[in-house]
Amino acid sequence: MQELDKVQINFDYNSLWVLNLALAVVMFGVALGITFDDFKQLLKQPKLVLIGVLLQFVLLPLVTFLLVILIKPQPSIALGMFMVAACPGGNISNFMTHLAKGNTALSVSLTAFATFLAMFMMPFNFSFYSELYEPTAQIIKTVELDSFGLVKLVLLILGVPLLFGMLLRHKNAALALKLSKLLKPLSIVVFVVIIVIAFSNNIDVFNNYIHYVFAIGVTHNLIALTLGFLVAKMFRLSFKNQKTLAIETGIQNSGLGLLLIFSFFNGLGGMAILAAFWGIWHIVSGLLLAFFWSRKKTIII
Repeated sequence: MQELDKVQINFDYNSLWVLNLALAVVMFGVALGITFDDFKQLLKQPKLVLIGVLLQFVLLPLVTFLLVILIKPQPSIALGMFMVAACPGGNISNFMTHLAKGNTALSVSLTAFATFLAMFMMPFNFSFYSELYEPTAQIIKTVELDSFGLVKLVLLILGVPLLFGMLLRHKNAALALKLSKLLKPLSIVVFVVIIVIAFSNNIDVFNNYIHYVFAIGVTHNLIALTLGFLVAKMFRLSFKNQKTLAIETGIQNSGLGLLLIFSFFNGLGGMAILAAFWGIWHIVSGLLLAFFWSRKKTIII
């Protein structure tokens, strides 16, 4: 059986451009729901901002690195874990927070702020931990990762849609809200389509290797959700905010991660399968958790 670290998921050039466009449209739809006031509101709650940033861009990548050292997965799977952990929060976290009766306003604000910071922090975190762990550092050397190209693509996929979406919301709020209602529900559909496209010609690879990432993906996601909840609890935030930060930490934009994997790593097997599985699983786990919290009547402080 071929080593997973040498397996590649075939993804043609035209499909890659479709993926680029789809993610840009999804991010534009997310940005339509964001106002400049969302950033101002965060400045009024510096504690929540600092905790959210600490979780998303410091603790989750660090805990992921420690998990990799502990379980020692195949290097390509470890790279996938680093990529997912470096991604900003997923664009369906706002819906899940609302369903969970969390702080939806905080979720939207943190999504906006995290998306902005991710333009710089995502390439940094991925490169830092990938090069820090020797087995993944070896893969990075073989693919000759273009750090500038990585930053440029993240800026294009996150920064440009964020800017234009917010500008449209500022200039024409009514139109922006109509478009937002149309585009936001497409986020889950777009991701599923992306996975179908990516693996339609590689179904044998997916079937042969999914068992390598199943337990790791579930465990990694569970740790992320638990980390967000416990850190928020440690800082004595309200239960409403604990739920919000748990979801914001555990729901990652793995669609963006997949795009970068296909763009810079030629669909490296372990990375692509891990990111794809995470993208499916975090929707399942997030919805189950949100539904559980939506039914919970007792409020815990």
